[in-house]
Amino acid sequence: MSIHLRFGRLRRPVRLSARLRLIRRAKPAGTARPSAAQLSHSGHAGHPARLVIDADVVVVDVETTGWLADAAGITEIGAVRLSGGEPVAEFSALVNPGKPIPPDITRLTGITDDMVAGAPVIAEVLPRFLDFARGSVIVAHNAPFDLGFLTTACDDCRIPWPPSAVLDTAVLARLVLRPGEVTDHKLTTLAAHFGTTAAPHHRALADAKATAGVLASLLALVATGRPRTGIETATDRTTSLADRALAS
Repeated sequence: MSIHLRFGRLRRPVRLSARLRLIRRAKPAGTARPSAAQLSHSGHAGHPARLVIDADVVVVDVETTGWLADAAGITEIGAVRLSGGEPVAEFSALVNPGKPIPPDITRLTGITDDMVAGAPVIAEVLPRFLDFARGSVIVAHNAPFDLGFLTTACDDCRIPWPPSAVLDTAVLARLVLRPGEVTDHKLTTLAAHFGTTAAPHHRALADAKATAGVLASLLALVATGRPRTGIETATDRTTSLADRALAS
């Protein structure tokens, strides 16, 4: 069973601290971190970047057998949990999708049928991921893709998807970065632009780590005066997309 959970300070953490230094202010004693539900419904009072840093955040990425959630299956889930802006745990699991992986997908991800043949099915992996992500703000790059697969899997397994705020780093990048600052808003482009420690290469945990680095860099720009509406808009847009996916 290929499921790996790592807790405590990571041996090779995503380098977030330097980028978050501008927005990690001392908090009054006894100030609790906002929950995902509070962030989703609080109206985002105060500095938006500060709210996300104070919340527990889970950055997630999935690999799949195709592009449509109602026709393809998940082959891998990778996630990094951040607390107070620092990486504290990782989740990584191969998933047996119950169907062959197309050759073009294997060429893209490197995940083969043999790799997932002995892996647990999504009904076994999904509850463990949801437990890992409990009480967090969910972050993903192009979140409708990842959240579409995860919420569809929940529906197929008759597992409730927990209410949570969702932040899309692709949407946030479009709102925060100036026109022409990057050639596009793909994860590979943004990771190279910001010089993230982890490079994305279509494996779930590596891409989640790269997304965490991009998130930290974007939040640092917000904290220095880039559009303050960016993070609220990105969160509201993708949270509503997740809500619509659950309602469909």
